[in-house]
Amino acid sequence: MRDTLLIALYAFAGAAATGLAGAGALRLLRRRSLTVSLAVVAGVGVVAMLAGTLIVAWAMFLSPHDLTVVTTVVAMAAVVSLATALLLGRWVVARSRELAAAARSFGDGGNFAAPGGPATAELAAVSRELAATSARLAESRERERALETSRRELVAWISHDLRTPLAGLRAMSEALEDGVAADPNRYLRQMRTEVERLNGMVGDLFELSRIHAGALALTPTRISLYDLVGDALAGVDPLAREYGVRLVGGRIEQVPVEVDGKEMSRVLGNLLVNAIRRTPADGTVAIAAERSPEGVVLSVTDGCGGIPEEDLPRVFDTGWRGTHARTPPAGAGLGLAIVRGIVEAHQGRTGVRNIPGGCRFEVVLPAATS
Repeated sequence: MRDTLLIALYAFAGAAATGLAGAGALRLLRRRSLTVSLAVVAGVGVVAMLAGTLIVAWAMFLSPHDLTVVTTVVAMAAVVSLATALLLGRWVVARSRELAAAARSFGDGGNFAAPGGPATAELAAVSRELAATSARLAESRERERALETSRRELVAWISHDLRTPLAGLRAMSEALEDGVAADPNRYLRQMRTEVERLNGMVGDLFELSRIHAGALALTPTRISLYDLVGDALAGVDPLAREYGVRLVGGRIEQVPVEVDGKEMSRVLGNLLVNAIRRTPADGTVAIAAERSPEGVVLSVTDGCGGIPEEDLPRVFDTGWRGTHARTPPAGAGLGLAIVRGIVEAHQGRTGVRNIPGGCRFEVVLPAATS
């Protein structure tokens, strides 16, 4: 028993010394190729075994012949181990280089395609993560392109919309200045109308810029939908009378919601104004508010005749108008984009779908916590 313990101690001492040396070598070579590290690991294992064997042989006073046999066996094992380590290292390095080349392709704007052939579990996991990242980057690039296109269209449309009233204001002011206006009071009333239109357009642009910048500060309070809808209907009643449109608000549940009253009033106002302007005379615009499994649903139904199916996904995009006209009441195409921005800031969502004779806009808001 004592001899066995001594042999174990001698072997451990030799192997420990070799392991410490190998750890130092790995630290010095940690920035080198994986092939070198694997060769060091294989070499440490073989040398540790050889060192332990030599120390034990010296302590046991083995004959030179026996020591030669042991050394030869260990040397052959060392050759095989090093060769195996080098082959494994070269294979892993080759797979890593293929993966790096594939990753470089989607970094330059392409899509990631995992290299073919077998790979270690770790490299396969990296490939899956890179593929998922590539998909997210592709979606991000697509959103960025769509946003840039939307911005260019918005700049073009707003430039046109600003030039039109400004040109009218300039012509009317020159007519008043030259004294050639047949009815100065009518000119003044028209100028006031154009100024109010410009003021509304600038206000919409400012609101939209705050939404896009994430600077829309909300002050949520507990409000009854019944009161919120009632105020919105009262605000658009004069416009509905002007257009000859009936307003219906029969299905309004007294459901509490936690929203910013001012911003949500703007949402309802934009939806109602849009519905009134798109509904022909003697038509009906209905607003409803009710509970649902998803939360609270506010809906505005109009009689516009429906929206082409290909345009439905773009209804809430910035600058969308649903018409090629650039004159009132087409507007600047900002109202529904503002609606979506405000609703999403409240952790809600917007939607639209066609119904017989018109379309139905929906706003889904989280229900107030009890």
